[in-house]
Amino acid sequence: MGKIFYLMGKSASGKDTLFKEILGRIPELKTVVPYTTRPIRTGEKNGREYFFTTGKELQRLLDAGKVIECRTYHTMMGDWHYFTVDDGQINLIKENYLIIGTLESYEKTRQYFGKEQLIPLYITVENGLRLQRALDREKIQSEPRYDEMCRRYLADEKDFCKERLKSCDIEKSYENADFQVCLNTIVEEIRGITINNLSKRENL
Repeated sequence: MGKIFYLMGKSASGKDTLFKEILGRIPELKTVVPYTTRPIRTGEKNGREYFFTTGKELQRLLDAGKVIECRTYHTMMGDWHYFTVDDGQINLIKENYLIIGTLESYEKTRQYFGKEQLIPLYITVENGLRLQRALDREKIQSEPRYDEMCRRYLADEKDFCKERLKSCDIEKSYENADFQVCLNTIVEEIRGITINNLSKRENL
């Protein structure tokens, strides 16, 4: 069976950039495009970062039993839903995957596919640096929402508390103070796991 490498961390921890660079180093990893009902941001493209959809479509997928995990955030602009759909994108019999998400989505995806199939990649950054990165990112938006940025920043402290990390069996983290060091460490570990997993399958 393949593995799902699950990349997560607080907002502005560098997850998106790491995600792209890991795929550049290990192009054989497959990806899964999640869904969201939030508005599309500057620079995003439908079907690339997310499938941008509606609450009505989410309900239809829920009724059909197709939603693997779903998170709802009560933002200053209303409720935003982020979710993963069992729509044929994941085939663990043949492939390994790299997915980016939250601790909550990791937990639910692990319940869906099984503990042995998911490998957590938890990214950390010093809080002051993380706040500055979030501010810099928000400034370039066509309509900056600093209130929403602050909400996300504070919510992350609760979402990624030590108790929740422990309940998900996440003991290891990857410090993104030096981007290249962090990237190299993650790439080496993914390669080691996938090569070892491939050897086991060939010996069966």
